[in-house]
Amino acid sequence: MNALISVSDKTGILEFAQALHAFGIHLLSTGGTAKLLADAGLPVTEVADHTGFPEMLDGRVKTLHPKVHGGLLARRDVPAHMAALKEHGIATIDLLVVNLYPFEATVAKPGCTLEDAIENIDIGGPAMVRSAAKNWKDVGVLTDASQYPLALAELKADGKLSDKTKFAFSVAAFNRISQYDGAISDYLSSIQQDGAHALFPAQSNGRFVKLQDLRYGENPHQQAAFYRDLYPAPGSLVTAKQLQGKELSYNNIADADAAWECVKSFDTPACVIVKHANPCGVATGTDALESYSKAFKTDPTSAFGGIIAFNRPMDRAAAEAVSKQFVEVLMAPGYSAEALEVFKSKVNVRILEIALPPGGKSDWDNGRNAVDVKRIGSGLLMQTADNRELSIGELKVVSKKQPTPQQLQDLLFAWKVAKFVKSNAIVFCADGMTMGVGAGQMSRLDSARIASIKAQHANLSLAGTAVASDAFFPFRDGLDVVVDAGATSVIQPGGSMRDQEVIDAADERGVVMVLSGVRHFRH
Repeated sequence: MNALISVSDKTGILEFAQALHAFGIHLLSTGGTAKLLADAGLPVTEVADHTGFPEMLDGRVKTLHPKVHGGLLARRDVPAHMAALKEHGIATIDLLVVNLYPFEATVAKPGCTLEDAIENIDIGGPAMVRSAAKNWKDVGVLTDASQYPLALAELKADGKLSDKTKFAFSVAAFNRISQYDGAISDYLSSIQQDGAHALFPAQSNGRFVKLQDLRYGENPHQQAAFYRDLYPAPGSLVTAKQLQGKELSYNNIADADAAWECVKSFDTPACVIVKHANPCGVATGTDALESYSKAFKTDPTSAFGGIIAFNRPMDRAAAEAVSKQFVEVLMAPGYSAEALEVFKSKVNVRILEIALPPGGKSDWDNGRNAVDVKRIGSGLLMQTADNRELSIGELKVVSKKQPTPQQLQDLLFAWKVAKFVKSNAIVFCADGMTMGVGAGQMSRLDSARIASIKAQHANLSLAGTAVASDAFFPFRDGLDVVVDAGATSVIQPGGSMRDQEVIDAADERGVVMVLSGVRHFRH
């Protein structure tokens, strides 16, 4: 049996090659890999000696030869193929171990030039991988070090790879080539005439890996599956570990993502309760219990069957409070043993553990998407993700009445929450707690009315609250509704042709008005 080894990433390759040699497998290799194996005392034949043709063009041509591809592509069950190999003195290659030039890692480096990128486009490697993967019944093709243990286990047990494993390796090989080519296409098609890189390439090649099939989609008559990015960011929902509960549904995952993205944006202990993709309760507190208790008060009715997310580990006290309500999914960076014990009897509750991004809030970008994608009929909409953060120094006070320090904090809290509420969004807040949320209405005026109505139903007073509007007030009527409900300070982006009319209304009503200069539509 012959094995050809040519790897850029040499993780584990020496040990793997030593094991192959111990099984009596003849080793072929190229360049640096051959030197590594030879220096370790392994008998290895360089591909140039095998083909009788030297490497050339600075290594650009070394495996593109009939003795390589003939040995990979010949079907052992076709007599004509085997006769052709014999006629031309070509030996079969039964195992191919190849990983590719590090194109993705190269272009991710700051200052990468087009020349650097081009020189890291592998040609011979993908060609060999495709040949071996096409002929999977006769050739095992390994493209990742994680496959080495399984291959060695089967070789040790049976002296060969099973058809099941060879086919799985073949599929993985074609997937890897697809990912590699997609990365090259994305990079090269983003280059503009002046040499700069366009934010959105001329061709976009999505590369996602399926995590699981789902029972159904948004509705039982729809089919669904859950995928992750090829290289998922730390601190994102797809990195979650499910500790308990039923299988996640399509709606669970969508709502869980909304809750997690919102809760991890807070520096202090926070809790977010989401229902149908909208936060129905958000609060900060000294710990998980206090933040949950405040968030739940916002809208106990909507919280029933909701998704609950914490940005701090849960202890027993918080778990006991949460366990008193019906919850679909619970998320936190960690759980005490006592907290998990509380939920043992609630076997259907889906409990997810998600590590916060490394470095915490200061490194939050590590867990956020850079680009958002929305599917439309036969196409995609792509945009940079709404990752805009707002600081007190960016606020512009336009009312005669000046905000107090507490009002500024309340306004920023309300603004942070409004960003995660479906448009049109109106959010009442006070003391680090949502008091009323109006979401997803065609009229901003209706959102304002609904937010105040929900506060009334929850027996919450809106007197002295801060209000955030995710977009400008087109008329003063929306402002009048929130002030009539009890708001004394308002934050909105501004930008309406009637801004002055609305500002004058704020002065007339004696409330604080602050402009953010940023809109947060969320559809």
